[in-house]
Amino acid sequence: MAMNLVKLPTGNPNLLMRVSKGHYATSHSHINYYIDVTLSKFRLSEARAVAAELVSEYKSTTIIDTILCLDGTEVIGACMASELTKDGFTNMNAHQTIYVVTPEHTTGSQLLFRENTAPMIKGKHVLVLAASVTTGYTVQGAVEAIRYYGGEPAGIAAIFATETECAGYPVRSIFDPNDLPDYRSYDAHNCPWCKEGKKIDALVNSFGYSSI
Repeated sequence: MAMNLVKLPTGNPNLLMRVSKGHYATSHSHINYYIDVTLSKFRLSEARAVAAELVSEYKSTTIIDTILCLDGTEVIGACMASELTKDGFTNMNAHQTIYVVTPEHTTGSQLLFRENTAPMIKGKHVLVLAASVTTGYTVQGAVEAIRYYGGEPAGIAAIFATETECAGYPVRSIFDPNDLPDYRSYDAHNCPWCKEGKKIDALVNSFGYSSI
């Protein structure tokens, strides 16, 4: 069943927030808004707009050697790397290049880097890029993995975030609860909508949604 998405425009035609209100379940919580970032991740014009907005927080201020892409944000990560290494911009990275890496996940949801990709983390300043940061569990795991493999977290960036800090690092996002003042998130065991008997509309994650 198709979900009814509402577009919340910004001043940039390629920077849109698409949302649907309802009762949705993620792997960690129940939420009342599904935020669809599919086109922001996979349409080049929108990925470029997201990247340009996010890199403004890091240009000339933060050393970034590697961008660790979570939630299928590789296109945005590549666009951010391109922006950060453009001619005419001060790049604090001494090598004037940036790795764009996607982690492998174990069956226990831990992040894994093989021998060929681990050197892109070890000794590097690593920016974590996520589609969203709400509960913070996924990003927390990414920060721990970076440290385990000998890297130094350089920050956290996301399209949408309800948190301004995670794992001791500031979270920079384009959209936040100020754009959705009635956004709510609850632990599955304390969900008021479940207690009211309201059925779940869909299961949602970084890949999309599955209606129930």
